[in-house]
This record gives sequence, structure tokens and C-alpha cells, in this order.
Amino acid sequence: MPPADNARFLVEASKARSRQARERAEEAIKAAARRDQRPTVVSIANAAGVSRSWLYTQTDLITAINQLQQRSPAPHRSPRHAASDTSLHRRLETALERNRQLRDQVADLTRKLETAHGEIRRLRTLT
Repeated sequence: MPPADNARFLVEASKARSRQARERAEEAIKAAARRDQRPTVVSIANAAGVSRSWLYTQTDLITAINQLQQRSPAPHRSPRHAASDTSLHRRLETALERNRQLRDQVADLTRKLETAHGEIRRLRTLT
């Protein structure tokens, strides 16, 4: 007796999952349209329980999200929360200095490890 061909059922289940995901995404977009918040692909994907990569393959849904985003302006950061150029440069310099210190520390530890391995090898040859 040949094995049962269940491919038809797998295809039907796949189509049903896809249809349900699309319905959830459409509902999430409608819900976002009712709110005064600016929707994002991430927020829609999370609300619908779908992946962002899947959502990006649905060009009509992405177009709808983009239209909603243009309707709602992006939130502006208040000037007191924005980092100044001086602050950003200081943070960058601090990060670069820390990276230099860590590089030096790794090089020092590497030399010590090489020395220890050499000593172990030397001691093994003596016995």
C-alpha cells in the first residue's frame, strides 16, 4: 500500500495560516489608524503576531502603513533631550579610549598566556 499523500492538507493549512496572518495584520493596521499614534512596521508586526520580514513581503500592507505614517507626523524630540555635538564627541572619545585600553589588556593577557604555555611545554619536556 503506497503512503498517503497528505500534501493537499499541508497546502491548505499553509494557506489558512497565511490568510489568518494577513487578517491579523490588516486588523492591526485598522486599529493603528483609529489611534493617534504613529504606527511603525515593528508595532504592526508585534500587534498582529507576525514577523517583520513577512510583513515587508506584503507590499499593499506596507503601503498602508506608510500612508498612516505620513498622516501622523513623527514625534519630535525636545531640544533638552537631544544630545549636543560636544556630548556625542566626548562619548565617542571615551569609547575609543576604552577600546584602546581593552586592546592593550588583551595583548598583555595574550603575551602572559603564551609565556605560560611555553613554560608548560618546557616543563613537560623535562619530565
